[in-house]
Parts: sequence; structure tokens; C-alpha cells
Amino acid sequence: MSQSLAIQPDDVRIIRALQVAPRASFASIAAALGLTEGTVNRRYRRLHADGVIRVAGVVNPGALGQSRWLVRLRCRPGSVAAIAAALAKRDDVNWVALGAAGSEVTCATQSRDQAQREELLGQRLPRTAAVLDISAFAMLRQFMGGRGHYWAALHGVLSPEQEAMLGSDGPPFTESAVVTDDPVHLSAEDEKILGALAADGRASLVDLARAADSTPGRVSRRLHVLLQQRVVHIDVEIAPAALGYHARANLWLRVHPSKVKNVGRSLAHEPEIAFAAAISGPYNIHAVAHCRDLDELFEFTSERIGALPGLQSMEVSPVLRHIKQAGTLLSGDRLVVPPTQA
Repeated sequence: MSQSLAIQPDDVRIIRALQVAPRASFASIAAALGLTEGTVNRRYRRLHADGVIRVAGVVNPGALGQSRWLVRLRCRPGSVAAIAAALAKRDDVNWVALGAAGSEVTCATQSRDQAQREELLGQRLPRTAAVLDISAFAMLRQFMGGRGHYWAALHGVLSPEQEAMLGSDGPPFTESAVVTDDPVHLSAEDEKILGALAADGRASLVDLARAADSTPGRVSRRLHVLLQQRVVHIDVEIAPAALGYHARANLWLRVHPSKVKNVGRSLAHEPEIAFAAAISGPYNIHAVAHCRDLDELFEFTSERIGALPGLQSMEVSPVLRHIKQAGTLLSGDRLVVPPTQA
């Protein structure tokens, strides 16, 4: 972690405030934290410019009737970096990581339609000569993710009174089916709003209206509906190392079928867990753990995860390098700020 990425206690408090209310004004955050508006503005822009945080609207394809998949690729030596980089460039791949001593790529797809998903999983990847083996797992139930990322880890940074002053953009995450049985149909205006939010989750209503060729009032009403229907959530993406989390791992759990829900819900309450979902395949739960170091990862997986009733076996696959997370590219320990926001 470079010196420019070192963050102060007030920075962490600002990050927590953004988690509670990602689109809150700097004035509202300042009032809740007892800081000046200028201080909040300055610190936020520094955190953003240094690649510590990024606020972005993330579309949930499940609300549009599309499934999500996890993919593990075993690759030829020397080929993983190019494959991972190619995957990270795709809009329908929102998470890419390197593991298994540099011979494995794990990614998550968020295809907006079936044709896009079949092009990637059924055609492009199987025809890639450097890919030796492909395993794809459908997400069946999500227990933790989205705005829940680091929510538990930062619990207690602000007092209940401070969080109440901020209001809320809704709960961080609630357990849900991956694909809704009543898909939302987006209008052209909706697509423009979502595109603007993907670039900047804190874009003003005026900016959103300009992007959508609409009015601030109409955009405000439509954004409220899209958030309520969980078509999109406003994600506060954090560079893990900035908060002291230097050891990350994919956890592949094989759990007795009758205990899958209980284990998934238990994982969702663990502060080290950033994501947890029931999946198809030989492992029926996948989770992502963020710990401060490998020793903490060992203690966490052996003492707390290993003791969960119903757990039959577990593979702990340390992540060597994150290439993309929640749709945001990474360079080393930094989030890459899109050119339009730089």
C-alpha cells in the first residue's frame, strides 16, 4: 500500500457514511460527522482520486429476468493475465480474480440477456486455446453482496444517532432469489439513467436528467422506483488494502443440502465475508472472504467457518490479484477511476 493510500479515521467515517447513504450530500454527511462540508468534499475527492473508493450504480440482471454465473477457468501457464484482462474489458463480466498460483481465473458474469451469456460461456471461452478447463456454476440464492460489502466490517464506526441523521438508501442487502419471477422491463430513459449511474453513483439529479433527456423531478421518481425494485443498487466500492485487508480468498463449500440456507445466512453475518451465494455444482456455496493477513484467514476458516453445522468440506483458494470487482477495474491495490471521472 503506497503512502498516498493511507487513510485516516475521518476518512473511514466518511466511507461508512457513504455506505449508509451513498447519495447523501456532502453537507448532510458533514452535519452527521461533525465536520465541515469543505472537509468532507476534500477528503472524498482525495479518496476517489487515490483509488480508495468509488461510488457507482450496479445493475442487478436478476431483476431483469437474467441469471448470474460464476466461472472457474484453468489456463495454460503464462496465459492467465491476457485471459483475465480480456474478460475484465467485458461489460457483462463484473468480477475477475487470479488464483491457484497464477493458473486459474475466476469470474462472475452479469449478462443483460441470454444471447450475451451464451456467446461468452457457450462459444468464446470454450474456443479459447489457452483455456484448459471450464467450470460454470449458476447462482441460486444470494445471501450477501451488493451494498452489504464491508457493511459488517465497518459496523460501529458511526454511532446509531449519526447513522439516523444520514437517513438511508435502504438496507445494505437482504437475502434474495437471484432471478425474479416478475422481471422489470426497462425503457430507453431507464437505460440512460442506469448508464449515468454506472459512471458515477453520486451524479446529481440535474446530471442524470441531462443524460436521460428528461427533467430532475421525473428522474428522481424513476430512480426511486428502480432502487425499490432492486434493478440497481448504489455501491460504495472500496480498495480492500486501504482498510487493512491484504488476504482475500474464494471459499468453495460443500454443505449438506438441508443446511445450505443456514450456512449461507451465517456467512452473511460474518464481517470477513464480502459475498456469499448458493450455487449449482459439486460445491453448493461460494463465498469471498477478506482478511487482514493469511494467518487471520486461517483462523477464520478453520475456527468459525469450519465449525458451521452441516459443512462437509471446504476449498480455500487465495486470490493472488483482483483484476475487477463490482464492475470496477483495479491496478494493484487501487481502484481505477474511469477517464470521465478523473
